[in-house]
Amino acid sequence: MRLSIFGAIALVAIATQAVAQSRPSATNMKLLGYSDLQGRSADQPVIHAQDGSWIAYIGHSGGSEANPKPLNSLTGKHEDNGTSILDVTDPRRPKYLHHIPGAPGTDAQGGAQTVQVCDGKTLPKADPKKTYLLRSFGTSAHEIWDVSKPARPELLARIEGEQGTHRNSWECDTGIAYLASGVSGWRAHRVLQVYDLSNPEHPVHIRDFGLAGQQPGATGPVPSDLQSAISTGPGGNRVYLGYGADKDGILQIVDREKLLQGAREPLAQNLLEPQIGRLDLSALSGAHSVFPVPGIKIAEFAHDAASTRNFVVVTGEATAAECQAPRQMAWFVDVSSEARPMVVSSYTPAQESGDFCTRGGIFGTASSNQNMTAIYYQRLMFFAAFNAGVRAVDIRDPYHPVEVAHYIPAITPRADQRCATVDGKQHCVKVIQTNNVEVDDRGYIYIVDRAGNGMHILELTGAARRIANFSK
Repeated sequence: MRLSIFGAIALVAIATQAVAQSRPSATNMKLLGYSDLQGRSADQPVIHAQDGSWIAYIGHSGGSEANPKPLNSLTGKHEDNGTSILDVTDPRRPKYLHHIPGAPGTDAQGGAQTVQVCDGKTLPKADPKKTYLLRSFGTSAHEIWDVSKPARPELLARIEGEQGTHRNSWECDTGIAYLASGVSGWRAHRVLQVYDLSNPEHPVHIRDFGLAGQQPGATGPVPSDLQSAISTGPGGNRVYLGYGADKDGILQIVDREKLLQGAREPLAQNLLEPQIGRLDLSALSGAHSVFPVPGIKIAEFAHDAASTRNFVVVTGEATAAECQAPRQMAWFVDVSSEARPMVVSSYTPAQESGDFCTRGGIFGTASSNQNMTAIYYQRLMFFAAFNAGVRAVDIRDPYHPVEVAHYIPAITPRADQRCATVDGKQHCVKVIQTNNVEVDDRGYIYIVDRAGNGMHILELTGAARRIANFSK
């Protein structure tokens, strides 16, 4: 039997893919612990210090067509994907405590993708003895749960009538919540809803908000849907919003006080009043996640005026398998002049370092960490990059970000197949799809996987660890 040179190359490529996925790859990062999360497709993780323990709350997308309701090993029942709750006090031995079922449906239509957690002792009008979980419920609602006893959560309230819920942000010191939701009558599929959740059992709607052109009755092109919002609270008085997951990305900078106190009728002038600045990225780039990093002292500018600069890191979310769409990456935006923000650098994992475009699944950034722990803040950021795992990037000079660590897990027995059609031929492969990353205030790194590969708990080593500030 003779084999053409092209056939030989194809076989080598397939063999390379198999080896790449069968064992982990790491630089300056090591694995501490693992949970399979019952094989559920994972989305947003939040790790919360709670009554002397550390509890991980993991939002899940809906199940797959092959496994729409994974088995809950604690109850023996098959349940729609929702929220996993784990005790990660010992990161080497995470303990699965409970699963709260989410909305029926597969992929983004079901589950409970996003989570936020606040203590009652910090919320102004809450029970100081309780801990509260805010989560999306499929695409139709938001829910607030009492998770004071993580193994026995109780539903407290629902915000219903939503359309297309997504990432939320919650100020634990004020109770103000920024919810990504669809609102009837608005032209965009998803805009911002602002709620007062200072008493989580009694949500109070403050206003709906979006980009001019998204409001009811507007004409002309409709700006991209809201993806995420993050607030710096009353002290920073800014809310940063990202629109467009993987194309037509927009960063909007908003005055928090004007957003909360301004006129609420959805008219163009009322939407523009709180807006301080806006940056429209190219049609090829999204703004799925936004992360403010103000007050960075630039060593190169030590002898210059304006040597301290403010930044927002904007991360696009790749959505197409095997590089069949424009590369999504992280954009470093200098917002020192807020009315005129500008991109000054970018970061993407190097495709050649792992042949990521041919190993199957999605390649490109997905999201960044959101916790501002002093251990890493203004020093390191972490980016989930689907089949390229998690990447740690030195951001001390945001004009020149440098990758300093990475970890790509090996595929697990729970992994789902990911299929793609390239040049008219479909092929399917089990692959890592690191979808989200978060850090806790101890410095541990948590990555979760869209393709059912569970949660890996990591720590930095070597030169990357020395960049962090563990004295904090």
